[in-house]
Amino acid sequence: MSKVFCGIDWAERHHDVALVDEHGELVAKRRIHETVEGWQQLLDMMAAAGDTAEDPIPVAIETPRGLLVAALRASSRPVYAINPMAVSRYRDRHSVSRSKSDHADAMVLANILRTDAHVHRALPADTELARAIAVLARAQQDATWRRTKASNELRSLLREYYPAFLDAFINRKDYLTSSDARAILAVAPTPAAGAKLSKARIAAALRRGGRQRGIDALAAEIQQALRVPHLRQPSMIEDAMGTTALALLATLNTECANVAQLGEACAQAFTQHPDYQIITSFPGLGDLTGARVLAELGDDRARFTDARAVKAYAGSAPVTRASGRSISITHRRVKNDRLAAAGWVWAFVAATNSPHAREHYKRRREVHADRHAAALRHLFNRLIGCLHQCLTTRQLYDETKAFPTRNPTLA
Repeated sequence: MSKVFCGIDWAERHHDVALVDEHGELVAKRRIHETVEGWQQLLDMMAAAGDTAEDPIPVAIETPRGLLVAALRASSRPVYAINPMAVSRYRDRHSVSRSKSDHADAMVLANILRTDAHVHRALPADTELARAIAVLARAQQDATWRRTKASNELRSLLREYYPAFLDAFINRKDYLTSSDARAILAVAPTPAAGAKLSKARIAAALRRGGRQRGIDALAAEIQQALRVPHLRQPSMIEDAMGTTALALLATLNTECANVAQLGEACAQAFTQHPDYQIITSFPGLGDLTGARVLAELGDDRARFTDARAVKAYAGSAPVTRASGRSISITHRRVKNDRLAAAGWVWAFVAATNSPHAREHYKRRREVHADRHAAALRHLFNRLIGCLHQCLTTRQLYDETKAFPTRNPTLA
């Protein structure tokens, strides 16, 4: 029986399925819905085309997530998530018109596997625990970004009418996202209300926010800062801005709670994974940062052939382009943005706390004249290569092996 390939054009309301053989001839086509009946129709359709447990038909689809993709992965068949931009380029091989057809796109997806499956990567066979960690880690990272966005919006508004409040917390940990700042802003959203606050009311607000120590001294400092004279908006405008600030504060409170809740759930799941001890043995990788790295790398060790593939995926490896006599070496822009963001934090903390990592960073800055970002990216490149080696060989991080000593003072 000839080899058959499946392409599924994904949409919210329905999915178009096309099966083609090894010669590119259409074997079957159908439109299904994301229901139990639709799933059974897909299975029957592929079974009639020769699908078996020993030789499953590979599937190409434009998304790596969703109920249909989850069902396909649970059936232990190879699933290829093809970027929609790549599908658009392949579409031009079959038609010069710019018109789009769901059925034609399903056939394009099937033909991509027929001709170029070797240059595409199937979805990794990660464990259920690793995929659950990925859901929690990405949600926590999104909540952190939303918290930063809400904090910046609130800060921009406060700058326009309430600089005394910003001055009161500018040098304190977590700034506007701290529970102290949010508790005080809730009871004094305007400069007029802030100037009238007594020490007792400030102390009560700090206690409601969760502070347990140094309350009286902090209350006196905040009271003094809020009573420093500043330029003021007209009273009606000031009250309107105060109401707006309370609305933004509600959003910030929600995101702060989400970050804490998701972070706790993510760390708890991460500690149960077999790779936990290896990942957290690296400097700069704690429960949350380590969970983010595991979420993007997964635990399917066959996913990456070598450390170079991991570095390219993370965006830490440079890109070399040569054309004639022109050669350019630049940093990689097409990458896993979540892993790159986690790697930036990882490298920064490692350069701060690890002597060998700090020496590596300083050497890139002083000897190779790298800028800060380039030096951190180079350090991340070294660390993630070491992580791949440690995960493959199942050994803990050894700093003396990761950074052969060049400075006698570190020996």
